[in-house]
Amino acid sequence: MFLIRMFQKPRRVEHLMNDDDFHEAIDHERMRVDRNGSRFSLVAFDCPPREHDSLSRQLSRICRQRLRNIDRVGFLSSGEVGLLLPETDAVGACKVADDIKRSLSLKSDSLTQRIYAYPEKANCGISTSTVQLTPAAIQSADQLLVEPLPLWKRALDVVGAAAGLIAATPIMILAAIAIKLDSPGPILFKQVRAGLGGRPFNIYKFRTMTVGAEEMKHALRANSEQDGPAFKIKNDPRVTRVGKYLRRTCIDEFPQFINVLKGEMSLVGPRPLPCEESAECEDWQRRRLTVTPGLTCIWQVSGGMKIPFVEWMRMDIRYIRSRRLLHDLQLLWATLVAVVFHRASH
Repeated sequence: MFLIRMFQKPRRVEHLMNDDDFHEAIDHERMRVDRNGSRFSLVAFDCPPREHDSLSRQLSRICRQRLRNIDRVGFLSSGEVGLLLPETDAVGACKVADDIKRSLSLKSDSLTQRIYAYPEKANCGISTSTVQLTPAAIQSADQLLVEPLPLWKRALDVVGAAAGLIAATPIMILAAIAIKLDSPGPILFKQVRAGLGGRPFNIYKFRTMTVGAEEMKHALRANSEQDGPAFKIKNDPRVTRVGKYLRRTCIDEFPQFINVLKGEMSLVGPRPLPCEESAECEDWQRRRLTVTPGLTCIWQVSGGMKIPFVEWMRMDIRYIRSRRLLHDLQLLWATLVAVVFHRASH
């Protein structure tokens, strides 16, 4: 059913925005909230296909009669009907959803609904028994606002990552041997990072630090040369002799071609932060989570740790707004040049 909806455009219903316009309205509302520190919620209604047209018409009528001028109703890309409620927290959205549901001439068990709150803290306080939604039904709008990989980008990722793995195999074998001879511990290092929509995933790297390096991070936090929540030290005392060379040449990043092939990362996109660092980002900075993270982006080829954290986040958002094939190819070429001349940043 879900696949059918993905390839089938919702029918046009009077006073309901089409999916493209509605998602644009959601995006604009998010930018407004990021600027003024307010909030919004969104209700997503779903019902069996046979009742979808009836639901759409009824929602259009009810919303015209009862909702505010600033509220918006339209189709989501999933085919569901969405209700955008500016200046409304999750508690208020639950009440609106429950009231609308009672006004619809549909069987109560045939209609499901979810609440999306932005920012995430706006979903606090769901405790009233009069609302027919459980706290588990309240979700972060970050999940709703994610942008799936375009077909051209996924094709570039698969071809590029496969070619990269094949070409780098001899180097990766030598790197694995060197790591094993240099210091005790595993060859690969896994770390949980925030991916698309903030969902955690394991990123793969060649181990460049001594065993137990993560436990030492807190003690070294004051020495971080990167402002903001990110933790970066140029001459990190935890890095091994072989690790310094692997980092300088970016060979330690080669295992991330596996992440790209798995679809957890892209060749080009905002670098994924560890989950605890991503959680400390401001709401507007978490906009970088709306796209798949990548091996490289603007920050990597523009100076790295020399760039303030806020500017780094702005670079990521600027990339999101200009994501296209030519731009990706330009960044990949710039990254290759930076790696060859040891200018790329982790």
